[in-house]
Amino acid sequence: MTTTVATTPFVSEIAEINEVRLREPSRIKKLLGSRKRRPLVGEDGRLMIVACDHPARGALAATGRPDAMASRTELLGRLVTALSRPGVDGLLATADIIEDLVLLGALEDKVVFSSMNRGGLQGSVFEMDDRLTGYDVQGTLDAGCDGAKMLTRIDLDDPGTVSTLQACGQAITELNRAELVALVEPFMSSRVNGKVVNDLSADAVIKSVHIAQGLGASSAYTWMKLPVVEEMERVMDATTLPTLLLGGDPDAASPDATYAAWRTALELPSVRGLVVGRTLLYPADDDVANAVDIAVSMVR
Repeated sequence: MTTTVATTPFVSEIAEINEVRLREPSRIKKLLGSRKRRPLVGEDGRLMIVACDHPARGALAATGRPDAMASRTELLGRLVTALSRPGVDGLLATADIIEDLVLLGALEDKVVFSSMNRGGLQGSVFEMDDRLTGYDVQGTLDAGCDGAKMLTRIDLDDPGTVSTLQACGQAITELNRAELVALVEPFMSSRVNGKVVNDLSADAVIKSVHIAQGLGASSAYTWMKLPVVEEMERVMDATTLPTLLLGGDPDAASPDATYAAWRTALELPSVRGLVVGRTLLYPADDDVANAVDIAVSMVR
């Protein structure tokens, strides 16, 4: 069954979510507190996480469609399908997504990471000043999340970078004190024709890792979220921190080569799994279940 078909029944459930938010918003907190929890990492030491925090930065594009993620009804249907697949451990998202999904009963026995800094809106002049406009640490605790993720883009020519580093460093310190995972996603970035572009060379990723893993007053609970690039052995030699791979978008011309690179990277000792979003939620053939199953097969 394709996702388009699978989302149809959610129209009535979305209407119910709206009614709860209008008349009984306190139910959200109760459901977050009472949902079935699980250990962060299972016996195999692997994690397969579905991500959905791009919309909060105004990034709605996927699979060549600029407004692919505009429909919340469709997006939630795709997320429920993805989270229901065997081998999927959990979700990384902003509060609005997490709370919609807890109302749909889709987060039972799942790992949940909150998304913290969404202030660097895509295409904005202040994009590098990526403030913590999403979850804070207390909100992460209150929601029963297992950790929090922060984007840490570093542009040496942009003064906004220092605000991002300061905010991320403080959040990492507080998450470590709360014994929650601080999942840090670093990039060396720059503006090219006004657009923020991440440098995906091995040397740049290595430099970003060293900067990011030094943030905060402790790294005991700090993890990395890193892109799959060439020379991943060198990249992973730059850190002792547990690492989840950012899946990114497969090359449309050679998806098999992209998937092969993911599989190779997943074999490295400190790589513990995948965090993948739009690639799985909006695959070219629109079959969410199959896309998720392929990703799970790589992780496990």
